[in-house]
Amino acid sequence: MTIPIYQADAFTDRLFGGNPAAICPLTEWLPDAVMQKIALENNLAETAFFVKNENGYLLRWFTPELEIDLCGHATLASAHILFTELGYAGDTIYFDTVKAGTLTVKRDGDRYAMDFPSRPPFAADKPEGLIEALGGKKPKEILRSRDYFLVYDNEDDILDMKPDHSALAKIDTLGVIVTAPGKNVDFVSRFFAPAAGVPEDPVTGSAHCNLIPYWAGKLGKNVLHAHQVSTRNGELWCELKGDRVAMAGKAITYLRGEIEVEV
Repeated sequence: MTIPIYQADAFTDRLFGGNPAAICPLTEWLPDAVMQKIALENNLAETAFFVKNENGYLLRWFTPELEIDLCGHATLASAHILFTELGYAGDTIYFDTVKAGTLTVKRDGDRYAMDFPSRPPFAADKPEGLIEALGGKKPKEILRSRDYFLVYDNEDDILDMKPDHSALAKIDTLGVIVTAPGKNVDFVSRFFAPAAGVPEDPVTGSAHCNLIPYWAGKLGKNVLHAHQVSTRNGELWCELKGDRVAMAGKAITYLRGEIEVEV
């Protein structure tokens, strides 16, 4: 069986920047085990699969290790492929998901604006080994939503961090967000998820479901500009809208092709 595959770099307008995602448009779902094997073979942070339905598209995301509940960059990349490669004629795409409800992506000039749920982090106890796995520097705050959320004093604390990914993988969490005020933007962040097969995710839309409400409250404003300061780097334009967050970014296509699978 032959299916199409695309790869796009999300939250950037330059190749080899932002966060790469693989996208597989399907006419019907493949067995879960096959989609997981495709994601493992791609060996990217996420591979997205979508199937057309009456509302728009059903959307699922897989890391190399597991299916995930929410992924921003692969949603943005999926919309980019629909708009630029597959002839989607409208200005808004509706993605229905199992665990995150309906997500929308709208063209906004040269950006794609996504509407996601807000997930404010809450106070949490320090899990054993977490600070040491991140290099030992004590954060200002330890919070949690889906992921652990650690706040530091400044951008250099985030840039200088050299985590022990083997130790991080032993922490009972999908991922770890580290964040601080930015020098030239409102806030910066990095995201680590070695237990999900992603040692460091270059740019993480789902993490900004936590970051946006946190920094909106700290900075006293709802419109924010963010950088995820991984090696590949990514840029997001963000807004808190009640119990939803808007995040916009750019994308660029890297690959068009086909893959052979046995079902």
